[in-house]
Amino acid sequence: MNYQVINPADESLVTTVELTSFEATDEAIARAHAAFPKWRAVAPGERAEILRNFARNIEAHKSELADLEIKNSGHTRGNAVWEVGNVVNTVNYYSAAPERLFGKQIPVPNGIDVTFKEPLGVVGIIVPWNFPMPIAGWGFAPALAAGNTVVLKPAEYTPLTAMKLAEIAHKSGIPADVFQVLPGKGSVVGNRFVTHPLVRKIVFTGSTSVGQQIMAGCSDQIKRVTLELGGKNANIIFADSDLEKAAAAAPYAVFDNAGQDCCARTRILVQRSAFDKFMEHFERAVKNVRVEDPNLESSEMGPLISKKQLETVQSYLDEPVAFTGSAPTGKGFWMAPTVLLPKDAQARSWREEVFGPVVSVLPFDDEADAIAKANDTEYGLSGSIWSQNIGRALRVARAVEVGVLSINTNSSVRFWTPFGGFKRSGLGRELGPDALDAFTEVKNVFINTAE
Repeated sequence: MNYQVINPADESLVTTVELTSFEATDEAIARAHAAFPKWRAVAPGERAEILRNFARNIEAHKSELADLEIKNSGHTRGNAVWEVGNVVNTVNYYSAAPERLFGKQIPVPNGIDVTFKEPLGVVGIIVPWNFPMPIAGWGFAPALAAGNTVVLKPAEYTPLTAMKLAEIAHKSGIPADVFQVLPGKGSVVGNRFVTHPLVRKIVFTGSTSVGQQIMAGCSDQIKRVTLELGGKNANIIFADSDLEKAAAAAPYAVFDNAGQDCCARTRILVQRSAFDKFMEHFERAVKNVRVEDPNLESSEMGPLISKKQLETVQSYLDEPVAFTGSAPTGKGFWMAPTVLLPKDAQARSWREEVFGPVVSVLPFDDEADAIAKANDTEYGLSGSIWSQNIGRALRVARAVEVGVLSINTNSSVRFWTPFGGFKRSGLGRELGPDALDAFTEVKNVFINTAE
């Protein structure tokens, strides 16, 4: 079975990709399992150098990978170049891990006790369509560094950069059976990762509903799982903040990647006394967002990924619209950045993950009200706090129930630091030093010296 990859900016056919069958998935998993003993036995320094070589070769293909992502995903050129760089940085970061997978020596009576961090085996990674390159790298880089083998399923919409990364990996010294990319349907390839007994761990990024199904499936085999799921994130703006700066930054916290981002700050909470002033600055900022051909260096927002996604997002536009930006007309899945003023905190746009260029704005009264409104969601992934009172900002940061927070900025992802959510936004952590724990098991060995 084949799948037609469509350019979301103009609806043209990019290429046709053969989808992996159930039988071919089983064969790939078997090859990965057979390759595991030899890969885990590679000397730490040698595995580290292979990964560094992989990172260098990704960098050398930066333009090609960026062009692929622009065509395949509709990402702006600036974003696509950043995404390649993020993969390079993530692989480089974890290239240090093989030589630093430290265990412990634990004081015990009558002997010596030591621990080892052992790789799991075959790791199945299921990647979404919104950030195909970075999220793939967040999974395969620490998995390979820790000595695991990888089978990776890209999203049906966006398989091209994952396939190219696998090609680069093999030319860099990573054996073909150690890192395999299997384009295919989630119901076939992804589901087989979950049910196959030789796959020892699943890494999944996607919707909370699918994550629930994967977690339930993994429970049958007590299979390890990392889940990075949905978000309904708050951008909390206090009256004492630099309102002009906060308003200028706010569009890019939600409209980046056309709002198709689990970290998007789609709920803006503004202290009531500053609401009107913030909205004046915010309207100017939204209308200045450049929504245009993603190939252009000046483009700041591209199209949505598909007609289906566009229709889903447009279904939220039955609430009062404060103002909109602009977008191209004609072919392509284009939508203007849109700011809503929901009636109250029960509105659909306020409670549901829209996954498009739509943001809702509500006022709050004081610190306690801001915290209560921010926490009034089943999700808990990311968020921002804007205030010149750092004591207040830290109090609010400790009280808001999310995994990743920024103060006086809207950034969420740094490859050096852990990323993941509270509540229904996921399980476990990616990136930073914490991620390696998700790809290893601790083995404890006691050596008797009393006899």
